[in-house]
Amino acid sequence: MAALFGRRMRQGAASTAVAAAAMAALSASGAPSAVGEQPAASAAERPSAGASGQEDPSVTGDSPYHTDLPPLKGPGRNDPPDETPATGSAESGIPATVLDAYRKAEASLAASNPRCRVPWELLAAIGKVESGHARGGRLDTNGTTPSPILGPVLNGVGFANISDTDGGAYDGDTLHDRAVGPMQFIPQTWESWGRDGNGDGRRDPNNIYDAALAAGSYLCAHDRDLTVERDLHQAILGYNRSQEYLRTVLHWYDYYRKGAHEVPDGSQPAPGAPTGTGGKTPSPAPVRPGTPSPSPTKPGKPTKPSKPGDGSSSKPTPPPTTPPPTTPPPTTPPPTTPAPATRLVDLGDGALSAPAGERFAERPAVRAERADKKPAAQAKVRFTLTGETGTTFEGGATTVTVTTKADGVAKAPALLAGGKPGALTVKATLLGTTEPVTLGLRGEVTAPRADKLVRTDETELTCEAGATFEGRVALTATRDGQAAPGVAATATVLAGADPADGEKAADQGPYFLTPGDEPAEDRRTRELTLTTDAKGNLLLPELHTDDTTGTFRLRVETTGGAVVVLELKVTDPA
Repeated sequence: MAALFGRRMRQGAASTAVAAAAMAALSASGAPSAVGEQPAASAAERPSAGASGQEDPSVTGDSPYHTDLPPLKGPGRNDPPDETPATGSAESGIPATVLDAYRKAEASLAASNPRCRVPWELLAAIGKVESGHARGGRLDTNGTTPSPILGPVLNGVGFANISDTDGGAYDGDTLHDRAVGPMQFIPQTWESWGRDGNGDGRRDPNNIYDAALAAGSYLCAHDRDLTVERDLHQAILGYNRSQEYLRTVLHWYDYYRKGAHEVPDGSQPAPGAPTGTGGKTPSPAPVRPGTPSPSPTKPGKPTKPSKPGDGSSSKPTPPPTTPPPTTPPPTTPPPTTPAPATRLVDLGDGALSAPAGERFAERPAVRAERADKKPAAQAKVRFTLTGETGTTFEGGATTVTVTTKADGVAKAPALLAGGKPGALTVKATLLGTTEPVTLGLRGEVTAPRADKLVRTDETELTCEAGATFEGRVALTATRDGQAAPGVAATATVLAGADPADGEKAADQGPYFLTPGDEPAEDRRTRELTLTTDAKGNLLLPELHTDDTTGTFRLRVETTGGAVVVLELKVTDPA
């Protein structure tokens, strides 16, 4: 990065002066800035650790980042009057594939989360600060870096201390985590926020399309609107909890909003490595006042030649010779390759099940084992969904590939049940073997459920014997506060006004009529099943009465356990 821009901000007194000058120059330009007039969010305003949708620590584990600032405008620099980045300048250029990934992530999130309004320029600013746009756009044809972009080992020495969470699957380190990829996700955060941005069925932090979409999704967490300054600042601070990081990203965001252009992939030099903790260069140890500085070493005095007769020899003494070793030095044995995986073991505790339209509580999981039944790390397992229920993995894919961790476990993304009840199968296939091993995990999408049922009219349910109740009973079913369509409900007429009278259908009193051409006496029923409409509404058929008078109960219960009990009164004829 320093090789590309030559503006590495330094720490200590020097960095303070440079930062102050940079901020002053940008403010003096009068250009509209994404920094805004209000101070950056304080520590108390940042998303708290462990909050819903956010991992602890931050996305990057507060790893180092590039602190170069965009070009600043100032007197005597012959800058354009509109203070827009010069067209074609190297510093406003973004590699073609990287720019395409940023823009596609913006479009995808605009469709899936329109409230957030994440701009591609913000993703570009973070990508610039985190990896210099994937090391200047060094990517293959699929948008993946030829070799992983790795942050430092997060072992607590100058950085956060994060023990390994992925078995080295993403970062190659089985002791501690490291930030990975163009957008520098630590493995535990990628596990929650990783996305498939290029539609290849994989979530790869080393792919710019996947990483850009994941970064945008993370920034949009907590129902944020990134056009609101507070939400914008909290989103960036959630990525790396540093006020300097916030300022640096905002400056690049502001810079790209004024103009950016596409350049060929790999045409820019790769940035230099970021330095220090959280982008900060460690300051040298302070020198206490009064401490003497170490004296420079004085050159040695020349040795006088020896005099004849003083016992010294004018001939130099030959250096001692080392006898040859009697045994050959030990050789380092070549590294051994662990035995490949040969089988899969289901780690589930039974069939996978979820109501239509809801998330499965359990994720499909298997363990890859070698022939000696020991876990096999770094094995590739492909999960494939089959069935007619419309179920998908989180993100919309029906096929994903997962790499096993050190314990041999491969866990698929969460399952989202489709809208059609029925059976499904999750096939787990062990790849890389002569004959792929496949394990079928059974699942089921059950009928949709409701957790609340309420009556929407208040008509008193009173009727004379031998007549028909006025109006029809109307109810609405909801699930988690939203309308619950397609939910089955059972309506039953019960005898007596007290639950102690029993929960079985009455054999006399109010009744419904089922459709048909048979006589009415043959179509009487005191128990029937209905289904809520597209808006979760339930409208019961008309209630009729026989000659029996008294108080009865109408009990309506939905799949999911939502219940309403209404009182029915049948009086003598007037």
